[in-house]
Amino acid sequence: MKGFLASFYDYLEKHSILLASLKIEDLDQFLAELKVARSTRSIYRSHLRGFLTYLHRERRILKKDLAPLLVGPRLFCKQKPPKFLRPQEVQTLFASLCLSTPYDIRTYAIVLLAYTLGLRPVEISTITLEDISFRKAELTLPNRKAHNPVTLPLPEQTIKALAAYLAKARAQSPSRHLFVSIPFPYAPMQSSSVAQCICKAMKQAGLPFSAYSLRHTYAQNLLLMGRSIYEIKEMLGHDEIYSTQKYLHIHVDLMRKVLFHETL
Repeated sequence: MKGFLASFYDYLEKHSILLASLKIEDLDQFLAELKVARSTRSIYRSHLRGFLTYLHRERRILKKDLAPLLVGPRLFCKQKPPKFLRPQEVQTLFASLCLSTPYDIRTYAIVLLAYTLGLRPVEISTITLEDISFRKAELTLPNRKAHNPVTLPLPEQTIKALAAYLAKARAQSPSRHLFVSIPFPYAPMQSSSVAQCICKAMKQAGLPFSAYSLRHTYAQNLLLMGRSIYEIKEMLGHDEIYSTQKYLHIHVDLMRKVLFHETL
């Protein structure tokens, strides 16, 4: 705030503008000259409105409160479309994964959990050995985000990856967490390390995606399978349906079937 007001003062000095003679055009021009992101400019605009109100009500320098006049461009949609992997990109990702080292085997299991169950990095990092039932082929998440505990079915490929990790790659750690660091002291993996692991796999495959892109892909796959948004909400562990909507892209094939009577 202090630095921003200093910049405003320098602008007024440069253009020989007195506070008492401020016009809305001067304020708009000052904000337009700031080389900052749109979101940062919006924050600065809010700070400036507070300062203008102070000059008017407290200091009586401005005869009129200019704050209500200082508005930015209307944003009709702030939400960015979700980034998810297409089938060919999924094939590219898994084709690039190898199983030659303990690190590779651990990465493969983590990527499969993110892709086949849509788990967040923090959820993967908190899985314990007691949460997995190989006999029932289930994974229980008792401390899921938003306090929505859930038991999820484990696909066969994911079960095999977890079994291989436990048999060949997991260090003998006193921790009951499923995923532990490979160098000593074999501490539980943090969510940031899980996300970094997935991102590294993406980079090695030449794919420009983040760790959360696999969660978006999972949601999109459920949509393509015909799941309702309410079912997807439960599978993702969301409290609000709005949170789920952000993960879903337009079902293009279904749209073409409705509009053009095409066969899927």
